[in-house]
Amino acid sequence: MEVILKQDMPGLGYKYDTVRVKAGYGRNYLIPKGIAILSNSSNKKMIDENIRQAAHKAEKLKSDAEAIAAKLGKLDIKIGAKVGESGKIFGAVTTHQFSEVLKENGHDIDRRRISLKSDIKTIGEYQADVELHREVVATLKFSVVAE
Repeated sequence: MEVILKQDMPGLGYKYDTVRVKAGYGRNYLIPKGIAILSNSSNKKMIDENIRQAAHKAEKLKSDAEAIAAKLGKLDIKIGAKVGESGKIFGAVTTHQFSEVLKENGHDIDRRRISLKSDIKTIGEYQADVELHREVVATLKFSVVAE
């Protein structure tokens, strides 16, 4: 079954993408929740018109995301964590903590748009991907330090 997404859906696609899903998932979840509509000729024409009208707005959003990515790239991000004598962290650094540090620096980014490249359980240098736009992903370097 093919559906057109009405909003971004992690792991499935972005707004206005046409995706193929299993019939039950489309009929019983995506369409009733208003996340997607059935992909037929009239809905495709409607979506094409919406895309045409939103093209200018989308270009502005992309340029804003690129500007934010440039600002984020200049940040010196340090995340404090409680550490044992061997240098291991009690627990792990999560996207929630990373999001809080970005918020302290004036960038309110949802933690679900952040993905850490590895499990962070020791002090050191790491990288994280921040999805600011469907075409703009900023890779940020940060360090984990002892508190």
